[in-house]
Amino acid sequence: MSEPISRRKFLKYATSSVLGVGMMGIGGAAWITRIEPAAYEVTYTTIPLPHLDPQFSGLTIVQISDIHFADWMTRERMLGVVEQVNSLQPDVIAITGDFVSGIWQNTPGDIVETLRALRPREALAACLGNHDHWTNARIVGQAVQDGGARLLLNEHVALQRGDATLYIAGVDDIWERQNDLDAALAGIPEQSPVILLAHEPDYADEVARTGRVGLQLSGHTHGGQVRLPFVGAPALPELGHKYDMGLFDVSGMALYVTRGVGMVAPYVRFNCRPEITHITLSL
Repeated sequence: MSEPISRRKFLKYATSSVLGVGMMGIGGAAWITRIEPAAYEVTYTTIPLPHLDPQFSGLTIVQISDIHFADWMTRERMLGVVEQVNSLQPDVIAITGDFVSGIWQNTPGDIVETLRALRPREALAACLGNHDHWTNARIVGQAVQDGGARLLLNEHVALQRGDATLYIAGVDDIWERQNDLDAALAGIPEQSPVILLAHEPDYADEVARTGRVGLQLSGHTHGGQVRLPFVGAPALPELGHKYDMGLFDVSGMALYVTRGVGMVAPYVRFNCRPEITHITLSL
């Protein structure tokens, strides 16, 4: 499915959903366009990770996703997100794709500046998303690396504490068929603790079948941006229909899908605040 077709369809359904909420008075419009999109929620969760060495028990990961520079997100807004992330004092920061929706003249510099301002104790890791590829994956990827992140495109990085190892792997975008899970996991010993960064959450079904990954971190869905009472999200993107937000057990593998910090048009959120996720690993 090409980007223009999928994007038009998403916007058509999302816009209809917003109009259907019946909140287009002055107060309601301000809430969904200005107040809720900036009301970041920090979600705290503890997730057991198979094969985790006790030396890594209690390690904290802050996950953010779907920044979407060149859409609603500006450098100033993102620096506010960075401040909140740093206040959580994470060991690891994981960014699960869609850094941009487009590239303006200042966009690469905005990526570099905001990523350099992040302060993880041990690692800053990232993968790319579909919008990064639809825009320019080469430019985005270079900016992410210049910002000090370890960009995991079908590869992994090993964290060490004493003689214990924790592996963080990442796949390139699934929608654009750039993913190679075998390459991302190559060289990781069996029965190792592995966390996978993968932008699109529905990929978890394929990942879980390998039995190699204990936790997948994803974004992509934005939680739908609009969630109606008793209905949920009327519109979700391709590869984000089955697992839309929150924590899931996928055949014994944990999956966390964050709602993201940015937006795509229409620039509204209703009953679906942007999210910064704080994960504590346990045995």
